[in-house]
Order: sequence, then structure tokens, then C-alpha cells
Amino acid sequence: MISEIYQKVSLLVLYQGVFDNAIGQAFINLLSTDNIADFLKAYGKLFQALASKNISWNDFLVEQILLDDNPFSQQVQKKSVWELPESLVNGVKQDLSILQSLYNSSISSLSNSTIVEQIKFLSFPTWEVDNQLESFLHSGLNWTELVEDLADYYRECGTGIFALYQALRWQEGRLQGITHPDPVQIQEIVGYEMPKETLIKNTEFLLAGYPALNVLLYGSRGSGKSSLVKGLLQKYHSQGLRLIEVAKSQLKDLPLIIEILRDLPQKFIIFVDDLSFEEDDEAFKALKVVLEGSVTARPKNVVVYATSNRRHLVREFFADRPQPKDSDEVHNWDTVQEKLSFSDRFGLTLTFEPANQEKYLKIVRHLASLAKLEISLEDLEFRAKQWATQHNGRSGRTARQFIDFLQGELGLNR
Repeated sequence: MISEIYQKVSLLVLYQGVFDNAIGQAFINLLSTDNIADFLKAYGKLFQALASKNISWNDFLVEQILLDDNPFSQQVQKKSVWELPESLVNGVKQDLSILQSLYNSSISSLSNSTIVEQIKFLSFPTWEVDNQLESFLHSGLNWTELVEDLADYYRECGTGIFALYQALRWQEGRLQGITHPDPVQIQEIVGYEMPKETLIKNTEFLLAGYPALNVLLYGSRGSGKSSLVKGLLQKYHSQGLRLIEVAKSQLKDLPLIIEILRDLPQKFIIFVDDLSFEEDDEAFKALKVVLEGSVTARPKNVVVYATSNRRHLVREFFADRPQPKDSDEVHNWDTVQEKLSFSDRFGLTLTFEPANQEKYLKIVRHLASLAKLEISLEDLEFRAKQWATQHNGRSGRTARQFIDFLQGELGLNR
């Protein structure tokens, strides 16, 4: 005999994806059992699946509803609820009613009537967790009345992978979430106030819906170019900013990536680190199309931020320069100039000069203050200069490595 709850789940028309995962499948298996032995085994699998994610059944259900990528959650990011077909909205209400009944269900209600008495001692596991999911669904008495609230959530946060992750990377032809993005804070970056303020302002243009420029961050290694871009995510992710990391070898897919992002509600920085090209590089051609534009309109929610330690991004050799006897290409000088001027395709080029001793020590003092290190200024600066001499020279990266080492050393010696 199939349980009443199982029949309800079968009636879902939009939110079937809630159960397309290990916990969801364990739940479906539990519903489909018809004897006590199979039920207890399925209950153990569900318990284990919830425990592996350290999540309660109610939190799991709410999280999956908020993440679900379906016709309603997609369309409502571009339209109001009242602009959607009535049948679609009614389908949402039907599904929310079913899902709320699952939210309020007990283990015994999931079984058929023949084994209820034998399993009444079982319950959904609960966990003490620090980051319990807060949502209007938890406090809602009637979920069918929360369609507008759900629409507002999708409009602000998006769905699926874009709601779940702040940072993503393009890999093997698809976007993959980065579970633990670099936690660098933008206030840690000092010594480069002008490029920092310019990049922040350009990013705020993007977030506000105004035209924003593609940016090349050019300068010496270890100067904090990459950290500055990553710090933007920590500062603005709550305003809908997302970071997409694209390796140089994947730049040929850039037009495809942009089409995926074009109609989404979030704002995206496509981040390309350590950029430079060889001659006849396919990645060069793909990026050139994106920077210069094509017949397809440039999306307002996407910018490219690239870092490089080369002002001229395309390598040029003396042999590349046209000689009087060259006859292979009529306009050889034009080709050379195109290579040299490629960086000009970026709307902004921000320069990060090598750190002199004054700037290096300023960075060290700032990071030491943030870390609340108990050390005299004289000792701090003396050891910082020693560290730079013995290791990688003066740079923001060297300062960060020195402070990390010093923090561990002072902590052990307490």
C-alpha cells in the first residue's frame, strides 16, 4: 500500500528537483517501502544522509525550495508574479501546499497504515548547528500565501548554483561552485589607495545598474592585484555580486559564459588571473571579441577584471617586427600595433607599482594591527625588513606571509 504522502509527492509539478539529491532520494525510498524491515533500513539511510550534511529535515526542505531551478523561479527573476501565467502561479501554490505538508509531517505519517504502530517511536533527527537557516518559510503559517515572498527571494538571490555559491569557476565546459572562496578582506589591501578606490567605484557602478568598465590590473607580482578583486566579493556579495574565475586556457568559452550570465539578476565579475598571450592564441581572439563587442549587445551585469604583470599582454619578439624585406603581410606594422595596444581594449588600466621600503612597512604595520599582534613597532619593522631580504623581496604578498608567520610564532610563545 502506497502512503498518502508518497501520492502527494507524485503530484509535484514544478518542485520535483527538491528531491534530486541524496537526502531527497533517501526520503522517496522511505515513502515507497511497505514492510517494517525495509522501512527501518530506509529510515537509517535518511538519518545518515541528513547527518552527513549536518542539516535538519525542515532546513533541508526549505533550502531546496529556495535553491530550486524551475520555470517559476527562472521567470519570476525577470517579471512580477502578476505577469506570469495564472496556471504557473497555481502550480506553485499547489506545490507549496504539498511541500508544507512534508515540512509538518512526522515519521509515522510517512508510512502506510499497516506499520504505523511499530514505528511511532521514530522521529526526524535534529541537530544543534550554528548556522541554522533563517527563512520566511520557517515562520509561514500558510505557504500558499508566500508566493510573492518567494518571488522576491529569487529576484534578489537567484536560484541553483548562483544562490548557493558566491564564487564559481568555469571548468570542463560548465560552472562549478567554489565552496571555500578566499576570505581576504578588502580593508587588508593598503598602499594602493588610488587603484583600489577606482576599482571599488567601478564595481559599485555595476551593482547599481550603471555602465561599468572592463578592468586590467597591471603591476609587479605580489602587489595585491588578485587579492583586491577577491576582496570585492567579500564586500559586496550580499548585494548580489558573484565572481566567476576563468583560467586563460578556458577563455575560448568566454562568449558562452557571458550568454549564460546575461539574463540573471546577479552582477558578475569574470576574473582572469595572470593574463598574457602567445601569438595566434585562441584565447586572445575570444577575449578581444568580448572586450571590443560584437553584433550581440554587451550585457549590463557582467564585467571582466584581469590581472597581469605585463603591460603589453601579447608577447612580442624582435623577430616579430617587420623588416624591409618582409613581404608575407602587407600591413605588418598594423599587426604589431594591434598586439601592443590590446591592453587598451580594457576601459580601465590600474597600475600597481613595486613596493618601496616605506610602502612595504606601511602594509606590514596595517596587517599587524588587523591581526592585533603584541610586538613593538621597532621589532616589527626590523624583522619585516629581514624577512623581505631573506625571502621574496618587498611586496604586499611578502608582508602577508611575514605577518602569518609572526602570528603563529607569537601564538606558540605565549
